[in-house]
Amino acid sequence: MLVTRWPVSSKAAVVNCVRFVTRDLIPRNNINHFPMASEMQQVWKRADCVCFDVDSTVITEEGIDELAKFCNKGTEVANLTSKAMSGSMTFQESLKLRLDIIQPSLQQLKDFIKTKPPTLTPGIKKLVGTLQAKNIPIYLISGGFKSIIAPIAQQLNIPLANIYANKLKFFYTGEYAGFDDTQPTSKSGGKGVVINLLKDKHRYQNLVLIGDGATDLEACPPADGFIAIIFVRIWWKCDS
Repeated sequence: MLVTRWPVSSKAAVVNCVRFVTRDLIPRNNINHFPMASEMQQVWKRADCVCFDVDSTVITEEGIDELAKFCNKGTEVANLTSKAMSGSMTFQESLKLRLDIIQPSLQQLKDFIKTKPPTLTPGIKKLVGTLQAKNIPIYLISGGFKSIIAPIAQQLNIPLANIYANKLKFFYTGEYAGFDDTQPTSKSGGKGVVINLLKDKHRYQNLVLIGDGATDLEACPPADGFIAIIFVRIWWKCDS
C-alpha cells in the first residue's frame, strides 16, 4: 500500500518530495511518468498532520542496532531487528529480547548519545522545514527510545512533546532496569494507538505517516495516508 500526500502546491516541490521518498531513484525529467505523481500532488495538499518514523526514515541508522554495537552486542541484536521489521515476531517480543541482550547502563546510554550522533537522512531537514513553514504539525512516532530521539527532534525544531517513543528504565545504581511497557510504542500496533490519540485530540482529518517497516504499515489505517521508505540494494557479482 502506498498512498502519498503532500502539503505543497508547486510541481518542483513535489519532484523534490518524490526524490526524497524514493532515495533519488526517479530522475527529475521522468516525474510525469511516475504513476503516483498526480495522486501525490492532490492528496498531499490536504495533509493537516505528518508523522514520521525515526529509524531508517528521519535518520539513516537503526538506533537500537547502533546502541547494540556501542555496547558490543551488534550482531546478535541486528538479527532480531530484521525479524522485527519483517513482522515475523511481535514488536514487544523483539524489543524485550534485544534489550535483554544489550543491557545498557545509564552511563553507556549517555556516552552513546554524546559520542555517536545519528545521521539525518539527506533532504529530511528541508522536508521538515517545508512542512513547518506551512504550519503542518509534525510528530516523531518510534519504537526507539525518547532519550536518543530527543537530540534529533532538537536538530529539526520539533517540540519534544511531539515525540512518542519508548522509555528506558534504570536502577539508582545506573544499571539497566527494563523499559516502560505502558508506552503504546512498546507494543505491536502501538503507532496506530498514538495516531488515534492524535486524531482524537486534535481532530486531524488527513494525517500522513512516513516510515519503513511493518509497524508503520500496520498503522494505516488509522493514518489516512502512508508513504513507504524503500531502500533498494543492488548486488554485483564479478567473474574473475
